[in-house]
Amino acid sequence: MRRSRPPAGSPSQAPVAELGDASRLTAAAAGAAVRSGDLDAAELFELYRSRSADEGLGAFLTVAEEAPELSEAAGSALGGVPLAVKDLFCVEGVLSRAASRILEGYVPPYTATAVARALAAGAPMLGKTNMDEFAMGSSNENSAFGPVLNPWDHERVPGGSSGGSAAAVAAGLAPWALGTDTGGSIRQPAALCGVVGLKPTYGSISRYGMIAFASSLDQAGPITRDVTDAALLLGELIGTDPLDSTAVGGAERIAAPSAESLDGIRFGVPPELTGDGIESGVREVLEQTIAHIEALGGHVEEVGLPHSGHGLSAYYVLAPAEASANLARFDGVRYGLRAGSSNLLGMYEQTREDGFGDEVKRRIMLGTYALSSGYYEAYYGRAQRMRTRIVEDFRAAFEAVDLLITPTSPSVAFKLGERTADPLSMYLSDYCTVPMSLAGIPASDIGTVQ
Repeated sequence: MRRSRPPAGSPSQAPVAELGDASRLTAAAAGAAVRSGDLDAAELFELYRSRSADEGLGAFLTVAEEAPELSEAAGSALGGVPLAVKDLFCVEGVLSRAASRILEGYVPPYTATAVARALAAGAPMLGKTNMDEFAMGSSNENSAFGPVLNPWDHERVPGGSSGGSAAAVAAGLAPWALGTDTGGSIRQPAALCGVVGLKPTYGSISRYGMIAFASSLDQAGPITRDVTDAALLLGELIGTDPLDSTAVGGAERIAAPSAESLDGIRFGVPPELTGDGIESGVREVLEQTIAHIEALGGHVEEVGLPHSGHGLSAYYVLAPAEASANLARFDGVRYGLRAGSSNLLGMYEQTREDGFGDEVKRRIMLGTYALSSGYYEAYYGRAQRMRTRIVEDFRAAFEAVDLLITPTSPSVAFKLGERTADPLSMYLSDYCTVPMSLAGIPASDIGTVQ
């Protein structure tokens, strides 16, 4: 792999509708073409590899230098269709830095289970995508290697933390991508880039080899052009794993969607996540979506989630607390950056000062404070109790309806730099996504690239 990080502001690839025939195909269609012999897997990989190597969005941190062996692609489940992988996943022999300077030069000796399963199913890795450092952010401006640009408007953010993956798919640089979602990091960038992003049920996909942010919340998932592609990739990723005791897999095989109506399906709209704070343009699209659901035969009613309004506060206690513990391992001793040499404590301090970005330091301090003696029960304990209430709210809601509808982001894609000086404003981007993460339930953004 080689690093490919063009300067911010350079021209991006054209949106998908303007690309050549092969790159306009969905991943499912491209895989079918490879299996039928109408498309060569190596040529498809080279098409995407050349586009990604020359992209100007900052979406990729590394890009494959050449195509891997693809002679068996025609017989594989995923058909040799290239996959972009978020830099949070360890991949043997490939720089894996979580977009952080503290892991500069780190090349893992093993591969994350999710990536290994995709590779085994016939999806060769195209490259590693940019992200917010250690998945901490909602705009992809926290990367140590520069921001990612929204492919539809270079003055706006693509969302985060899986912004590189979402931008790559939206710009036609990759047919699909692998992201991670802790509090909305798949769904929010998918919404802001106009693609499909799915956070599966917690435990569906192994977390082994994912560089941890918040272990009780982190989950891998697909970012794709359409729902069929999401189902196809998800089906190859789900499963138990002896290397991850929290990976319980799924109850049944994931099937491609085929229904043409929504007759008999009940949808709930929680007022707590669709009222105040939602921009008018977002609310308008939500109303159009509800009308479309009803036109297809779905039944829509209001269903309360009374504690979901406290989800953001609970999340920003629990996630930083877990991050404080998980990121303690990055100290300059075992891998990555090492700075300072006067004494051991000085080396720890200088390495973490130089290696971590401002947002990561902020969350480590928040989490450490919440776990400290005298404050544990007041903050962490109360946040855990609120998490339980949110779980109970969803359990009650799903006794009344089959699915819930909310906005993914309370706003449209905002401009680069608009919220970087105001962390609280940035955190509000997660208002609609964190309740589902706290409850461990699946959630998705259903976008469309035109």
